[in-house]
Amino acid sequence: MVLGSVFVLLVLAGSAAAFLLTRDDDVVDQDVVFRPEPTATATPEPTPAPRDRRGSEPPFTWAHYGYSKDRRRYLPAPSSLRPPFRRVWSLTGSVLLEFGPVIGGRSLYLLKNNGAVYAVSKRTGEVRWKRKLGYLAASSPAFGEGKVFVTLLKRDKRERAGRVAALSARTGRLLWSKPLASRSESSPLVDNGRVYFGSENGTVYALRASDGAVRWRYRAGGAVKSGLALADGKLYFGDYDGKLHAIRQADGRRVWRVGTSGARFGFSAGNFYSTPAVAYGRVYLGNTDGRIYSFASDNGKLAWAKRTGGYVYASPAVAQVPGGKPTVYAGSYDGRFYALDARTGRVRWSHNAKGKISGSATVVGEIVYFSNLGRKSTVGLGARTGRKVFNIRRGAFNPVVSDGNRIYLTGYSSLYAFKPR
Repeated sequence: MVLGSVFVLLVLAGSAAAFLLTRDDDVVDQDVVFRPEPTATATPEPTPAPRDRRGSEPPFTWAHYGYSKDRRRYLPAPSSLRPPFRRVWSLTGSVLLEFGPVIGGRSLYLLKNNGAVYAVSKRTGEVRWKRKLGYLAASSPAFGEGKVFVTLLKRDKRERAGRVAALSARTGRLLWSKPLASRSESSPLVDNGRVYFGSENGTVYALRASDGAVRWRYRAGGAVKSGLALADGKLYFGDYDGKLHAIRQADGRRVWRVGTSGARFGFSAGNFYSTPAVAYGRVYLGNTDGRIYSFASDNGKLAWAKRTGGYVYASPAVAQVPGGKPTVYAGSYDGRFYALDARTGRVRWSHNAKGKISGSATVVGEIVYFSNLGRKSTVGLGARTGRKVFNIRRGAFNPVVSDGNRIYLTGYSSLYAFKPR
C-alpha cells in the first residue's frame, strides 16, 4: 500500500489540458491562468482620521455581504485590530439573525429572519429605526446611493412569493417595493444605479435602484440562492442545477456557463448555495457535493476542485495577508476549516472545529473568523498559521464585519461590538 496522494495524468479528448487526479478525488489543472496581485509587505497602522464637530469618526462603508462587490470577504485592516477584545455594546434579541449586517457611514443595517430591517448606531448599538417588511428573510441587505436594499423570502404568512424593497438609509422610509414571482434569499448587490439579485425560480434580476424598474432578467436552470459577485463587467453566481454562470452586467447576456466536474470525473454534481468570490482571475465557491472549486473567470475552465468530508454551504474568503500567500478560506460540514492555496487548491493548513460550519469566513487584518453552527461559537485564527487567537460562545452562521476600528459579531439572534483591549 502506497501512502499519500497518487497522481494520475488524464488527457481529455479535444483538449491539451493536463488534469491531475489525486487519490482523494481532488482535481488540478495547472494550465489555468492565475493572476497574482501586488500586496503590501505589512498592514499599515491607521493614521488619525479627521473628525466632524461632534467628534464622530468619518463614514465607512461595508456595503455588501462579503464586503467588496467581488465578494472576497477581506478587509485589510491595521494589525492592531486583533484579539484580545473587549465588548463595547450588545444588541440582544430572540429572532434569528442568520446573515450579518452591512455598514453605511455611522450605521449598521441588518435584516432579521422575520423580515424586519434595523438601523443601528455603530458607536452605541442604539436602534435608530426599524421597519417590518415581510414574514421571512435569509439574506444580508446592501447599502448604496443613500438606500438600503433587501430581498425577502415571503411577503406574508400566506404567500410563498418574495419581494425586493428599498428604504431610506437615514429614516427607514419605504421608497419602493416590488413583488417577485418566487422567493429570494440572494443578498443583493448595488452598482452604478442598479441592484442585482437572484431568486428561487432561477431568475436573476437587474433593477433600477431609484425605483425598482426591471432593466433585464436572466433565467438559470436552477434556484439562485447565493449573492452575485461582480468583477470586470461580469456577474458570477451558481445555481441549484449545479451550474456556475457568468453574465454581462450591462444586459444580462450569458458569457459562459459550466457545470461541476462531477460528470467528467465520476462523482455526482451538487448544488451551489455558496456566494462566489472573484480574485486572481479565478472564481471560488463551495458546493453541496463537498468540494471547494476554482474556475477561470474568463472562460469558466476548471482550475481545481478540493474535496472535503461534508457539504460546503459556506462562501469562501480570499486574501493575501501581509507576509502570506494568496489563500482561500472556507469551512465545511465535515467540521473542519480549510486554508487552501488559491492557485492549486493544496491545503496550507486546516483546523478541527469539532462542529458543522455552515456560514462564511471573513478575513479582517491578519485574522480569519468563522462561526461554528455545531458549537454555536465564533473562532478567530491566524490567517497564515491557523493558530487559534479568539473564541467566543456566540455565533452560528456568518461571523463578523468590521469598520477597521471594531469588529461587529453576529450571534444567533444578537449583535455585538468589540474593540481591542
